[in-house]
Amino acid sequence: MVVSDEEKRKEMQDPRTKGIASTIRVVPNFPKPGIMFQDITTLLLNPPVFKDTIDLFIERYTGKGISVVAGVEARGFIFGPPIALAIGAKFIPLRKPNKLPGEVISEEYVLEYGADCLEMHVGAAQPGDHALVVDDLVATGGTLCAAIALLERAGAQVVECACVIELPELKGRERLKGKPLYILVESHS
Repeated sequence: MVVSDEEKRKEMQDPRTKGIASTIRVVPNFPKPGIMFQDITTLLLNPPVFKDTIDLFIERYTGKGISVVAGVEARGFIFGPPIALAIGAKFIPLRKPNKLPGEVISEEYVLEYGADCLEMHVGAAQPGDHALVVDDLVATGGTLCAAIALLERAGAQVVECACVIELPELKGRERLKGKPLYILVESHS
């Protein structure tokens, strides 16, 4: 899914993105010193802005042939299911270790402030699926890279990643192996 510079300018000028940006609270030194945590819970407390956030994603992905929306635990679970329902796709939760019953595949990754692992049920994604990966934020890109790896190991084609927030100075976009990244607002850590 290639986006022209003109489309990107239009999206960035959408007045809804200003409302979204204004509701995100920055919490210094959380979860550890030096981290400027981007808190979306304040966005969720504002129903019109929360709706605008979901609507922007739905407008982008309706009619694009996406069969899977994969949400990254935990905040990808907030945005992914309503997008999946609206575009007629299945939702796949990508979870932390030992949260899914049954057989899983795992992918370890490095975060801005540590290491972690994502798991997905074997058989959740199928060869030929066109997948969208959804999370609240991209920082260093490690989580999205792990999500892409899991889906591709199952034979799915990851079409794009979508996040509410990007921290561009952490260069996560550069780690996505050429996968397109759609974001609503940029923030600075």
